[in-house]
Amino acid sequence: MDFLYSLLANLNYTAVFILMTVESTVIPFPSEVVVPPAAYRAADGSLNVVLVVLVATLGADVGAIINYAAGYFLGRPVIYRFANSKLGRLCLLNQEKIEKSEKYFNDHGLVATITGRLVPGIRQLISVPAGLAKMNFWKFLLYTTIGAGAWNVILAALGWYLHAFVPASQLQASIDAYSSELKIVIIALVGLAVVFFLFKRLRRQRPA
Repeated sequence: MDFLYSLLANLNYTAVFILMTVESTVIPFPSEVVVPPAAYRAADGSLNVVLVVLVATLGADVGAIINYAAGYFLGRPVIYRFANSKLGRLCLLNQEKIEKSEKYFNDHGLVATITGRLVPGIRQLISVPAGLAKMNFWKFLLYTTIGAGAWNVILAALGWYLHAFVPASQLQASIDAYSSELKIVIIALVGLAVVFFLFKRLRRQRPA
């Protein structure tokens, strides 16, 4: 964790990639402390905000692939055993959280790999049930990229916006203060995504 926080103190594209890769695995490290500060720095010209979003999304993809591969190759018994182990508890995991992410995946189908990237408590784990279900890898990667990209755009927009009137010393406190607004945006995006995919499914099922 000291290494991760040292990266936070010296944010660049490599640091954003590493931190977002970690964030997408089972290690509890929130993207809210990575992307908004990086976008904040981009607003003053230190970084490029488009590259921040791209690198953050690439890192999220790599972390998600690690979780997908764990589910795909290790299977449910090993995943549950890890979640209930001492190391799993250090990562704030337990079997209930894995089961919750599996239920979300089963309830929403393939679209869960998009919408799940926007749901707190599900975001880091949704790749595991995708692997357990042997979801097509390229579909998984596409949907994960869309979901992670949307989330990173929201966070980057917040960091860029706050640069106009929030000093750097108060940035994280301001991000925390905007958490309720972020939740509203997330709920709206998840709802739109679900409606869109349901509409597409109904169109395919309609008789010619």
